Parts: sequence; structure tokens; C-alpha cells
Amino acid sequence: MLLALETATDVCSVAFCDNDGDLFEKRIEKRGAHSEQLFLFIAELMEEHDFRITELSALLVSEGPGSYTGLRIGASAVKGLLFQTEVPLYGVNTLASFAVGSVDDASPAGTIHAIIDARRVHVYHQQFHVSGTALAAGSEVEVLPIDRFESMVASGDLITGTGLNRISEDIKAKTVTRGPGAITARSLVKLYRHGYEAFFHPASPPAFEPKYYTSNQVNGG
Repeated sequence: MLLALETATDVCSVAFCDNDGDLFEKRIEKRGAHSEQLFLFIAELMEEHDFRITELSALLVSEGPGSYTGLRIGASAVKGLLFQTEVPLYGVNTLASFAVGSVDDASPAGTIHAIIDARRVHVYHQQFHVSGTALAAGSEVEVLPIDRFESMVASGDLITGTGLNRISEDIKAKTVTRGPGAITARSLVKLYRHGYEAFFHPASPPAFEPKYYTSNQVNGG
């Protein structure tokens, strides 16, 4: 059994995968909802599916980049949930989870750009290459000015994530786009179950810290 938490954007999503491989999710897209909804969603899933945290095979958490507040709430949650347990924790690349959730919508030999609005004139960005249903990183996570990101986009590419409203209409017209509605903790489970080990790693709950980006890194993009 797996439990996954996605709090890196305005989406608050918790997904539970049972022993049969069936996925169940609680989700809301609302700014500032994480502090109110995250533990409520976890408790509801535990009650509806009759499991305890100590029975999990692993807990997955979206580790960034993304909202400082959302990521901090997710990190605090896993530390509390796993306190004095032996349940393994895995930090998952947020942008890779966006990409793997959109593989079925991409060209079989295409490119996916996963982005998160970084405010000002920047986006968090990582490029991925699709081969059939397999996914591989084409770049590192970066903070890029929007115009530089747009210069990297080719016709037929897929763009997934937040901040799509800040992208030019010309770019959107020549690409496939998937907005915040496609962001879900289900994608963390998919990444983990498909063995994309380049995009997740084991972490110690007491020492776990999300991958924050400072204002200096944004300014330097």
C-alpha cells in the first residue's frame, strides 16, 4: 500500500494505492488549502479504506520545485505521519510527476515541458523526452525567464503544469497543454510503481527537506 502527497502548487492532492493496485484520491485546487485539507484528506482515505500509516509499503511526497508554503506543509506532514515508524519515505521530483502524468497525451517520440509559475517573469522548468510510454529527463530543473523557456518549445511539444496563462498565445497554439487540472498525487504513485528511480529517492523523515528555490535563484534565471 502506498500513500502520496502533492502540495507543491495550489493543488492539494492525496492518493492511496491499495494492495490490489487500485488508486483513490482526495483533491482540491485552491490557494492556501493545504493547511486545512491535507490531514483531512489523509484521515478520510484511512477511514474509507481501513488502513494505518504503519501498514504502508512507502509514503511518497512531492519535493519541489514549487510553492515554499505548500512544500513546507507537505514536509511537516510526512515528518509527523512517519514519526517513530519504519515506513520508507521517498521524495519525488515534482516536475517529473507532472510529466509522467501527461505521457499518454504526448507524442510517442515527443517532448514534454513541465513548468511551475515562479512569479515575476520566470518559471520552474524541466524538459523530458518520451519514447513510447517511457520517460527520460532532457534537462535539469531550472528557473528560466518565460521568453527563454518559450524559445525552447517546438511545434507539437506538450506543456504541463501551472502558469500557462503567462505563455504567449503563439506558443500555446502550436503545442498541447495540460494545466493544473492534470496535477495529482496519482502521478507520484505512477512514477514510483513504474520504477523511474532517476526521479525519486529515499529520504530520512526527520531530515527531509523539500527542494526550495530562493529568490536569488529566481533572479539569476
